[in-house]
Amino acid sequence: MTTSITAPALVRPEDPAYAAAVAPFVTTTAPRPDLVVEARSPADVVAAVGWAREEGRAVTVQATGHQLLADLAGSVLISTRHLDDVRVDPLTCTAVVGGGARWQQVIAAAVPHGLAPVCGSSSHVGVVGFCLGGGHGPLSRAFGAGADQVRRVPIVTADGVERDVDATHEPDLFDALRGGKTGFGVVTEMEIALHPVARLYGGGIFFPGEASPQLLHAWREWVATLPDDATSSVALLRLPPDPSLPPPLQGAFVTHLRFTFLGTAAEGAALLAPMRAVATPIADMVDEMPFAAIDAVHADPTDPMPIWDDSATLGALPAEAVDALLAVAGPGVDTSLVMAELRHLGGAIARRPGRGHDAVAGRDAAFNLYALAPMVPPVAAIAPAAARGAVDAVRPWATGGLPNFQGPAAGGRLGALWDDATAAFLAGVREQYDPAGMFRTVGLLG
Repeated sequence: MTTSITAPALVRPEDPAYAAAVAPFVTTTAPRPDLVVEARSPADVVAAVGWAREEGRAVTVQATGHQLLADLAGSVLISTRHLDDVRVDPLTCTAVVGGGARWQQVIAAAVPHGLAPVCGSSSHVGVVGFCLGGGHGPLSRAFGAGADQVRRVPIVTADGVERDVDATHEPDLFDALRGGKTGFGVVTEMEIALHPVARLYGGGIFFPGEASPQLLHAWREWVATLPDDATSSVALLRLPPDPSLPPPLQGAFVTHLRFTFLGTAAEGAALLAPMRAVATPIADMVDEMPFAAIDAVHADPTDPMPIWDDSATLGALPAEAVDALLAVAGPGVDTSLVMAELRHLGGAIARRPGRGHDAVAGRDAAFNLYALAPMVPPVAAIAPAAARGAVDAVRPWATGGLPNFQGPAAGGRLGALWDDATAAFLAGVREQYDPAGMFRTVGLLG
């Protein structure tokens, strides 16, 4: 490879550093790109894209490896994980974030200024992939999707040109990047808005799984009463016998209610009171908390793992939909699912901001269902069917999906996540900036 990239940045399958360079978070798929470029500067990205274009090679991009959907065989993988600088400007309430930075780095830099990002439920996830795919998290109902926070996107496109894209400079590309996810180039940096949030009232409540019918039916009615600065999700969890868990949760089937509220603790407790009254909790961990502790709300795992996941957005959650989900994931059901989660959407997510198209999928969705099963013996063979079964159960109320919740089951469904007009717009932008289709749009999402 004749480029200006320094030799240590090139990693081949025979190199000892290869496994770490391609390591995904979801280990169900084993990536095997022909070559990895560990970019340490935008110049490395430019050189890699230029070489791939000259050689006629496909290019994929990985930051944190949270949505690897194919083995990447035959491609050049550009890893941006080393481009992880974060700079916060408290005067403009913005952060400039490197292409490989994770939310935990942004939170650490923003919190001392009393600011917070619109991050996901786990700060382990990469910033750029989250925002490119729309991005839904604990602050989204209050401030909008992650894509709505994007102010500027430096990107290297298929012609090897570094472009500084915003609402006035190449606005169509800017609109496509805010939700269109993949196929436009390599994002080396992103400027995002921050918000004056230093604390919240939030956390999780674990209830016995046997109470899930009462809890889910109460929850679906309760969330309709919440203001936009309150967010909730609920998950049916079949927990492993992990000694790191509190003893009452080890190997238990539980219902996990999650809640965040930007108002006072007293106001939050009043909002949450109807759900607290439904059943006796195993553990109630909702209280006043600093934003820096936001991971405690969902308590998502942080270690790589083999899973099969599937999802769908829902236009409504009537009693029949809850009953259908309980029939495949509720008490007494023999299933390999470890989680079936419902997230309440709406609020500011549903309000399209500013000018242009933007490409956030699922703005009109009311809920998102996410189902997850482990790909480990002896249940690996039935894990895909278990995840698909949860989604199929609510199919009559499904409206589509969110790009950031697509797992190995997504396959060719990715393009169907956007309405026809948005899909046509995204295809046109990709044709303009990558006419040869060098950047893969299926196989790697973040």
